[in-house]
Amino acid sequence: MIIDEIKKQNMFALKNKDSIARTAYSVLINKYMLMEIEKRTIGESMQDTDTVKIIQKVSKELIEEAENYKKVGHLDTYENTLKQKELLEAYLPKMLSEQEIKNIVLSLPDKSVPAVMKHFKENYLGKCDMGLVNKALREV
Repeated sequence: MIIDEIKKQNMFALKNKDSIARTAYSVLINKYMLMEIEKRTIGESMQDTDTVKIIQKVSKELIEEAENYKKVGHLDTYENTLKQKELLEAYLPKMLSEQEIKNIVLSLPDKSVPAVMKHFKENYLGKCDMGLVNKALREV
């Protein structure tokens, strides 16, 4: 599982005193554990897709955080935050391009918004930006 590799990298960062990587991995592991507890209470188990969702969410949070640091002039912290984002995004699956999304939308028999969104959530969750799917759907 993805989380196992992240835990190994976290230990490696700890041993090498890499505070940037350690911070990124620790935040991710903590959010994973929280979601794992939530899922366990309802009788479900964690999947790699859940880990991908967490990575995407943390990545978006880091982008917002970096922009805020840039606005107030903390360029060193801004760069560190971007490095953390890059470390985490290395664990994301290859994202579909806008053209690939359009091709998939065109190949679907039912091009209604609910049907297309359902198809992408079931088959491509974590592999595409749903905003791009919506944009591609409007253009078709």
